[in-house]
Amino acid sequence: MFRKFTNGCVNLVGKYLPDPFLFAVILTILVFAMGIFSTGQTPLDMIGHWSGGFWSLLAFSMQMALVLVTGHTLAQAPIIKKGLRNLAGIPKTPGAAIFAVTLVALIASWINWGFGLVIGALYAKELAKKVKGVDYRLLIASGYSGFVIWHAGFSGSIPLTLATTTADLAGMTRGAVNAAIPTSETIFALFTVVPVLVLIATIPLLNKAMHPKAEDVVSVDPKIFDDEEIEVAAAKADMTPAEKMENSPVLSIAIGLMGLTFIVKHFIDKGFDLNLNVVNFIFLFVGVLLHGTPRRFLNAVTIAAKGTGGIIIQFPFYAGIMGMMTGANVEGVSLAAQMSNFFVNISNTTTFPFFSFISAGIVNFFVPSGGGQWAVQAPIMMPAGAELGVDAAKTAMAIAWGDGWTNMIQPFWALPALGIAGLGAKDIMGYCLVNLIYVGIVVSLFLLIL
Repeated sequence: MFRKFTNGCVNLVGKYLPDPFLFAVILTILVFAMGIFSTGQTPLDMIGHWSGGFWSLLAFSMQMALVLVTGHTLAQAPIIKKGLRNLAGIPKTPGAAIFAVTLVALIASWINWGFGLVIGALYAKELAKKVKGVDYRLLIASGYSGFVIWHAGFSGSIPLTLATTTADLAGMTRGAVNAAIPTSETIFALFTVVPVLVLIATIPLLNKAMHPKAEDVVSVDPKIFDDEEIEVAAAKADMTPAEKMENSPVLSIAIGLMGLTFIVKHFIDKGFDLNLNVVNFIFLFVGVLLHGTPRRFLNAVTIAAKGTGGIIIQFPFYAGIMGMMTGANVEGVSLAAQMSNFFVNISNTTTFPFFSFISAGIVNFFVPSGGGQWAVQAPIMMPAGAELGVDAAKTAMAIAWGDGWTNMIQPFWALPALGIAGLGAKDIMGYCLVNLIYVGIVVSLFLLIL
C-alpha cells in the first residue's frame, strides 16, 4: 500500500511538475495576478515591485553558487574522494544505502544547512557508484530530505536572529519581542528537540521504505561520472614558467594556509559561528590545499561550475516574486500580510502555533528564504501570538518549521543538490512529497501537544 502511494506521488510529480525555471516563471505570473486582484494594485505597481526586488538576491545567489562549486570541488580532492568512497562502501544493500545517506544528510543539515545540502548530494553520488540496484532518484531525494530540519539546528536563521542581542527585535516583531531569546528556548526547547529526534529516527526508515521494486529501479551507470575525474598533469621537462607555476604546490600551500589561518581565528574569536560565508571559505581553501596544485584545483572548479546554471538564472526570479509578495498598496497591505492575517484570524491559543506553521509553509513557496520569511511574517505573527498568550519562542519556531517544511517541494533550495547530481526537480520531488506529508503530520502534532 505504501509503495503504491509513493509511486503515485512520483508519477504525479513526474507528469505535472515543470522544470524549476518554468516553475519560477509560473509563480511569477501567479503572484502578479494575485497582487492585482487581492490587494487592488495596478499592473504597473506589481511590475514595479517585481523589478525592484529582481536583483536583491545577487549576493545570496553567488553564495549558493559557491556552495555548489566549492563543495563539489572539495569532494574531488583525492583524500576526500577516497574518504567518501570508503564511507559509501559500508552499506551493502539499496535499503541500507538509502538509510545511510538520509541519516548523514539529517545530521549534517542540523549542524549547518549549507554543509548538509552539499554532503548529502555528494555522499549519494558515491553510493550510486558503489551499491548495485539502488534507485538514484531516491538516493538524491534522501540526501536532500535532511534539509527539512535545518531551521531547528545550529544554523537556523530565525532562532539565531532571536538570540542576537544587537538585532532590532522590537522593530522586527512590532514590539512583541524586546529582548534576545536564547537558543535554549528555541533550538534546544522541548517542542523543538523532540520532533527533531523523532524525525532523525524515522525519516531514514521512511525513505528506505520508499525504495521501488527491482523492476522499477532507476539506477545510474557509474561511467557517467567518468568526466568528473580530474586529470593530473604529467611533469614535462620543457614546461614554460607559467606551466611550472600551475603545477607547483607552493602557491596552493601559501594561499591555503592564509585561508586556514582566517578560519581558525574566526572560530577563536566568534565560537561556533558556521555561517554560509564561513562554510564556503572552509570548502574553498581546504580544497585548494587538498588538490595540491593550482591546475588540479582549477580543473575541478571547471567541472563543478557546470551545475550552477539553475541558480544563476532562477534566483533573480524568486527575488522578484519576493518583491511582489511584500510590495504593499497605499493602505500598506501586501499579499504576504494578507496570507498571514488569514491564519491569525482563524486561530486560538491552542491552534495558533499550528496555523503559524501552515501559513509559513505556504508563504515559503513564494518567499523561499529564512531571512525573507522572518521579515514578512514576524511583524504579523509575533504580535498576534503575544496577544493570544502564546510563547514568543514557540511562535518563532513554528514559523521556522514551516519555512523548512515546504522546502521539500519547492525547487529553490534543491538546485545545488540537483546541480551536483545532474538530475531535474521532477526526478526527486515525488519522493520529497511523501516526506512533506510525513513531516507536516509530525510537526503539527507536536506543535499542538507540546
